[in-house]
Amino acid sequence: MKLQTKISALVVVHNEEKKLASCMDTLWFVDEIVVLLDKCIDRSKEIAASYTDKLIEGEWEVEGDRRNCGIKACNCEWILEIDADEKITDILAREILDVITTTNSDRHDIPVDNHVGGRLIRFGWGASFGRGAHTALFKKGCKIWGNERVHPKLFFRGTKGKTLENAIYHDVDENISGLIKKLDSYSSANALDLRESGNIGSLGHNIRRIFSRFYKCYVSRRGYKEGSWGFLIALLASLYPIISYLKANLED
Repeated sequence: MKLQTKISALVVVHNEEKKLASCMDTLWFVDEIVVLLDKCIDRSKEIAASYTDKLIEGEWEVEGDRRNCGIKACNCEWILEIDADEKITDILAREILDVITTTNSDRHDIPVDNHVGGRLIRFGWGASFGRGAHTALFKKGCKIWGNERVHPKLFFRGTKGKTLENAIYHDVDENISGLIKKLDSYSSANALDLRESGNIGSLGHNIRRIFSRFYKCYVSRRGYKEGSWGFLIALLASLYPIISYLKANLED
């Protein structure tokens, strides 16, 4: 089937009834919306259905499998891949439309403005906890997710173009408790990946990673500019590997 020279929005959802409508309202500029509903037991399906009839429901244990399934369902040449807790500003929407009609490249990174409780926290994200930019805009067939449960590896085809100037609005969580719950969930999934790989690493190595990851987020990624919030993000990022290791090693 010949792809349309237009753009699909792929929205990945897991029980996001509180945020989904706000996300969907910002996708006025796309030609197709595909919503992937993963193990949703709230009103997410009902809300999504009021915006598009292209809904994919399922239960995926592996994040990469889920996202690849959504990408496959998109019919347009270009794909904008976002999560239900993200929003596209009008200025970013116009930039995206300009890029896909003028670029000679196959994929572009888009910056991310991360908010916690409505507060913008610009610095310090990374090291498997939050992200400052990612390849959210790409031609179909140029981005493939790996088979890990959490933070899958990415495989790309084609050429990479410039990073866009305007950022995606990301509502990371409401408060510190939500961030801690994310750390617990992510580390549990990563522990399963470590077990299946047959190489969970050593206690000493993962203890050293506490310090290297904290340095990466707090110093290299300038988390210190965010004060106590930057310290908290660096701390959570630094604990992710050691908690994953301990869960893989100690839990049945």
